[in-house]
Amino acid sequence: MSNSGADLYKKAKTIIPGGTQLLSKRPEMFLPDHWPSYYKKISGVDVEDLDGNHYIDMTYNALGSCILGACDPDVDAAVIHAINNGSMSTLNCPEEVELAELMLELHPWAQMVRYARCGGEAMAVAIRIARAASGKDKIAFCGYHGWHDWYLAANVGHDHALDGHLLPGLHPDGVPHALADTMYPFRYNEIEELEKIVQEHGSEIGVISMEPIRNSNPKEGFLKRVKEIAREIDAVLIFDEVSAGFRLCTGGAHLTFGVTPDIAVYAKGMSNGYPMAAIIGTSDVMSSAEDTFMSSTYWTERIGPTAALATIKKHRDNNVHEHLIAIGTLVQDGWKEAAEKAGLEINISGMKPLGHFSIAGDQSNVGKTYFVQEMLERGFLASNAFYATYAHTEQHISDYIAATEEVFTEIAKGIEEGTLATKLKGPEAHKDFHRLT
Repeated sequence: MSNSGADLYKKAKTIIPGGTQLLSKRPEMFLPDHWPSYYKKISGVDVEDLDGNHYIDMTYNALGSCILGACDPDVDAAVIHAINNGSMSTLNCPEEVELAELMLELHPWAQMVRYARCGGEAMAVAIRIARAASGKDKIAFCGYHGWHDWYLAANVGHDHALDGHLLPGLHPDGVPHALADTMYPFRYNEIEELEKIVQEHGSEIGVISMEPIRNSNPKEGFLKRVKEIAREIDAVLIFDEVSAGFRLCTGGAHLTFGVTPDIAVYAKGMSNGYPMAAIIGTSDVMSSAEDTFMSSTYWTERIGPTAALATIKKHRDNNVHEHLIAIGTLVQDGWKEAAEKAGLEINISGMKPLGHFSIAGDQSNVGKTYFVQEMLERGFLASNAFYATYAHTEQHISDYIAATEEVFTEIAKGIEEGTLATKLKGPEAHKDFHRLT
């Protein structure tokens, strides 16, 4: 089978530092030398590569941004209408006001909204607003929040501070050393770690930033206690909903837990693949945005708000989150049953619409690489993660799990015989941050 994508990626690595714009889309993270790498056309969860091969996307689905499925006809129709009427002007687009009203309707605790166009950028905006409101620089954080200096500063002088929050090995090269000792990580559901940070640095901490849910549900009282701590030390509480938002309900996942922040941040699923992000919050905190300079030309374009309005309305009208949870449950149950049949030990984590599995033991990464390799041969873009979309059907899941059972059986046999690594057609997938040169 030809692989024009692999050939194009070889060229890309010579002219694009890192090979791709997004680390999570590097072929080395999936199947080095054999991943299709580039798409020609997409529809729903059907992906056509440069050679005309078709795959069902049973992995990240645009890193969770295509929550309805790629090229959703209702969202695309709204976007095309916006394009036909002009996407940019000296004047402002009215959709930004309409979207603000909709976001505040979904989140009655909030009173004000600002926009950006991607998650990491929106988190940087949220941190700026929170620091301005609190008058304090230092941050306690939990989870992954993007690539900006404020976040990577956790690894300045502490090489492994971020290892447990998404990806090991992230180097803070280029981040000012003066930012050392401004970021303090704590693990999800480990409230005593945050309490210890507060005991040592509480008077200096102006922001507590965290994902309200990631790989497991919050323990009883965990989020409530985090909010109490924020109040005790006069810090602004930020919930990063970039990944979780719109997966468990129409709006922020925190709504399902009954704990509200001072600021919540959205991107990915709110606009179904079109660049859009929102920072919402209470008026007393968000009004600080007027006291600090934050302004960008493309925060005013029309396509992002238009796509978000169409996506959110369809999400609400069709209870899309219920479908995401149901489909994700089928996948996680399927992984478990397939592993049990194969005699393969795996660990499953993540909320139902954003699930992950890992193979137990020292063959974990070899097994993951082999899984990607063999599922690709069976017509699936697959990894050890699955992000559900509204376009996934029960038939997609049935076919995927049937293939998974076959591959899990092969993996279990290869581990038992000690031959699994010899069955790889190329190198193992990267499991942390690697330079490509």
